[in-house]
Formats: sequence, structure tokens, C-alpha cells
Amino acid sequence: MNDSQSYGIGWGTLALITAGVAQGKNRSGGNWFLLSFLLGPIALFILVAFYDRLEQ
Repeated sequence: MNDSQSYGIGWGTLALITAGVAQGKNRSGGNWFLLSFLLGPIALFILVAFYDRLEQ
């Protein structure tokens, strides 16, 4: 496995983690997955730092 494959796997894993955190906060996991796929760790930081859990 070369470096670019490892980078892609890590980026995809981060997107999945961000989607899981979003769903835990009652937000759209799919939207946050796509946003994280584009912005990476910045999207996860925004989600954790600025968004509270939504009441159902």
C-alpha cells in the first residue's frame, strides 16, 4: 500500500467518524459525511466545537 492509498483510507475513515458523531448529536450523518469528505478534519472540528445535541 502506498502513501496515497493510506491517505485516502484515513480521509474516508475520518468522514465516517464525523458522520457517526453527527448522528450522535441528532444531525444528518449523510450531510456531515459529505462535508467531511470535502473539508476533512475542519468539518469534525466545526461539528464538535459549535453544534450542540438537538432535542428530538
